[in-house]
Amino acid sequence: MTEIVGPRLYSCCNCRNQVALHDDVISKSFQGRNGRAFLFSHAMNVVVGPKEDRQLMTGLHTVADVYCRDCREVLGWKYERAYEETQKYKEGKFILEKSKIVKENW
Repeated sequence: MTEIVGPRLYSCCNCRNQVALHDDVISKSFQGRNGRAFLFSHAMNVVVGPKEDRQLMTGLHTVADVYCRDCREVLGWKYERAYEETQKYKEGKFILEKSKIVKENW
């Protein structure tokens, strides 16, 4: 008998709302506000807050906090704009903090 396994996902640590696919992980070596964070190409079931300029470890960026759509837990942020040429690859991508997400279907 073959077991059907769905895609590996990450969910909100608070309410288990599915917020990202493992296949969309670009890097696991980012730093969030509260420790390690992952860079994702896409996120789902999230709300993007207002844009603001923020000085991060890699320079000035325009970012918007990202919240779980269901419980409003802050999960990370979205890079809207990078001012340094070497950081442009982050634009449109999402940081989700490892402490705010849990693995599903692993």
